[in-house]
Amino acid sequence: QLQLVESGGGLVQSGGSLRLSCVASGKIFSINAMGWYRQAPGKQRELVANIGSGGSTNYGDSVKGRFTISRDTAKNTVYLQMNSLKPEDTAVYYCWSHITVPPSISRPYWGQGTQVTVSS
Repeated sequence: QLQLVESGGGLVQSGGSLRLSCVASGKIFSINAMGWYRQAPGKQRELVANIGSGGSTNYGDSVKGRFTISRDTAKNTVYLQMNSLKPEDTAVYYCWSHITVPPSISRPYWGQGTQVTVSS
């Protein structure tokens, strides 16, 4: 059973930092991309950042310059370093990954989400 498991969420004061981690486990042939989305109450899910297999990155406009995405390919893990957090960053953060499983089926997978709350 393939799954994505997030960790690292929590409560932090405005201006603080958090680091999220997400590990993909199961029968994986290859991981094509990994990333993070978030959803605040009453809002649509939005892209936070993603990173391709070659290391190329893409960020949502609201987090550019504050958040950094990275991955450890050997560990099937993606990280999100969040600095200078603002109350508007409060949301459930979801790990996402586009994975190829044997024999050659590729599709997106989602984690269960981790809550990030930034107090003012």
